[in-house]
Amino acid sequence: MPPLDASAWLTAGGIVLLLMMSAFFSGSETALTATSRARMHKLETDGDRAAAAVNRLIRDRERLIGAILLGNNLVNILASALATSLFIRLLGEGAVAIATIVMTTLVVIFAEVAPKTLAIARSDGFAMLVAPVMRWIVFVFAPVTRVVQLIVRGALRLVGVDVDKDSAVLSASEELRGAIDLHHVEGRVDREARDLIRGALDLDEIRIEEIMIHRKSIEMLDVTRPADEVIAAALKSRHTRLPLYRGDPDNIIGVLHAKDLLRALWDAEGKAEAIDLAAIARKPYFAPETTTLQEQLDAFKRKREHFALVVDEYGAIMGLVTLEDILEEIVGEIEDEYDSPVQGVRPQADGSVTVDGDVTIRDLNRAMDWSLPDEEAVTVAGLVIHEAQSIPDVGQTFSFHGMRFRILRKRRNQITAINILPIEGATPAPDYKDI
Repeated sequence: MPPLDASAWLTAGGIVLLLMMSAFFSGSETALTATSRARMHKLETDGDRAAAAVNRLIRDRERLIGAILLGNNLVNILASALATSLFIRLLGEGAVAIATIVMTTLVVIFAEVAPKTLAIARSDGFAMLVAPVMRWIVFVFAPVTRVVQLIVRGALRLVGVDVDKDSAVLSASEELRGAIDLHHVEGRVDREARDLIRGALDLDEIRIEEIMIHRKSIEMLDVTRPADEVIAAALKSRHTRLPLYRGDPDNIIGVLHAKDLLRALWDAEGKAEAIDLAAIARKPYFAPETTTLQEQLDAFKRKREHFALVVDEYGAIMGLVTLEDILEEIVGEIEDEYDSPVQGVRPQADGSVTVDGDVTIRDLNRAMDWSLPDEEAVTVAGLVIHEAQSIPDVGQTFSFHGMRFRILRKRRNQITAINILPIEGATPAPDYKDI
């Protein structure tokens, strides 16, 4: 092998420099695509100029990736050409294969794997470090990358792919749900925080009929009965707001508030018969059953109400929903000194769970950290009926969604108790809050 002259040393130095540039492009690509836009936005809000440069770059990811790939391919091809020339000069015409092997090894290790590994481990810091330089590279390559973008988009349209339409497949809320679920699986977000965030995101997708107290469970007062009986029933109730009806439960004439009743009793010096309950009742507020929780929450704030009667399309009373019901979808069960916990979910020693039929799927999922679907049914009993396509009998067993459902009790056509066992195995049930 002939000794290396100045020209050969210069070529070797050029190859090393090009490999370093390739490493820069590879690391920049990984860091700028892996960095969190949310964290960069927060840092930019706090006044970090490097984060602001990163945000400007990743706003147009297609243009950024085009410039990086263009630069990376240019330096890799040039480095390979120089290496081939150098090896042919030193070893003769048969050195092409050797040059290919050497350059492939160097590019893979030092220009691809090493910088990308570093960029993944320190994506935010790496991205802010390279952003000022990449900004100028993107600007210089802009005319070429624009032509490349037009050619690529045109070619994709020929095969029926419209990049513009498919660029935002997931909504922001879906991205947040996916991110929070991923962080929970990885152990970086605990279950309570996950449920809190997911509950807030779900307000726009849940209708009040899914969380309302059904009409059969509503405490109502008939104003046609003697005033002392109605007042006694109101004082015994654990609720502060009670619907008043006249004759027919669908004929709601008002809502009796405990404070208004106590004030009226004080003014009447305790004489119940002197109180006109209809006169002190507040005007009832009705809400359609199709109203979403977010819409109802906004309406409660706007109208300064805490209580709404839910009606169907024919105006019939379906149930009621309160501000507390909506808040509980976000923060979980809120109990005060007058609340009595509903014994609706009871884990068994064999790893199964006995559930009352009227427990909602959302509450069961939150209590047991399960993921049963709630798109087609609101309650657990409704889910079983939907999947079975019939009203099952006591003792029947069904398997779906990774669970085994056994009907324990039934009242007429209503399923009142179900035993649920994860099919994967009878592992002990996790800690839960009785709902």
